[in-house]
Amino acid sequence: MALYCLGSINVDFTYRVDRLPGPGETVIATTASRGLGGKGANQSIAASRAGARVYHIGRIGPEGEWCISSMHNLGVDISHVSVSRKPTGHANICVDETGENQITVLPGANLDQDLKSISRALEKGGANDWLLLQNETSHQVDAAKLARSKGMRVAYSAAPFEVESVKEILDLITLLILNEGEALQFEQYFQGSPAVDLIVTKGIDGAELRRNGHTANVPAFGVNAEDTTGAGDTFAGFLLAGLENGQHYETALNRAMAAAALQVTRRGSAEAIPSAKEVDTFMLNLKRQ
Repeated sequence: MALYCLGSINVDFTYRVDRLPGPGETVIATTASRGLGGKGANQSIAASRAGARVYHIGRIGPEGEWCISSMHNLGVDISHVSVSRKPTGHANICVDETGENQITVLPGANLDQDLKSISRALEKGGANDWLLLQNETSHQVDAAKLARSKGMRVAYSAAPFEVESVKEILDLITLLILNEGEALQFEQYFQGSPAVDLIVTKGIDGAELRRNGHTANVPAFGVNAEDTTGAGDTFAGFLLAGLENGQHYETALNRAMAAAALQVTRRGSAEAIPSAKEVDTFMLNLKRQ
């Protein structure tokens, strides 16, 4: 069993501010840092930290070697990450004192994926494997078609939300992951829930699973948020790792919620993702209280 992730790899430039700027407003940052990010990289790292065997498929620019070295050091197989002539994707992130963020992304090499590389990466994929996709790369539909032709299951984290992108891929996926705002946009355009399994994340209100005509709610864990950047990615990575390992949805969801809760108590995105052991300890301590 394995998890393949066609996903973005970004350099995150993070600025801590007292409050997020409004339109046309300049605010002063109190600190600045550079780190590894991108929804795809974050999700791959989270799944690996959760115990899954993860193969990342993606592209970086000539200056981005340190990004894949970092992913490798965190347990992700990066043998299917190649170098583009375009620059490595990057994100400018402002985080305020409550942990809320404001993000601007330059896709760069993430939109320069190579179909032959994707095909080679998925050659050994089968019915016991998952492909995880987001909306920060090119060739999602091609990858989904290849995966389904091999009997693989396909999870799609539809962020950033784009109606046309969702419309093109919806019939090819097994699991759709949306946040509350994205779910509202989905329902407005598609008139209801999809025929596939759907998970809606709701921040401090937990998550909702809609499956086979039934709805189940999983509560969030109460923590003091330091930085919410990458929380959804941590959730998705731990969730897919659990499903790939044969866990029932409710079990995988509860563990994913715990991982995301622990992640937001730390600063950063990829570097803030907890290990499986840390999540186990966090959940055990909550039970003891």
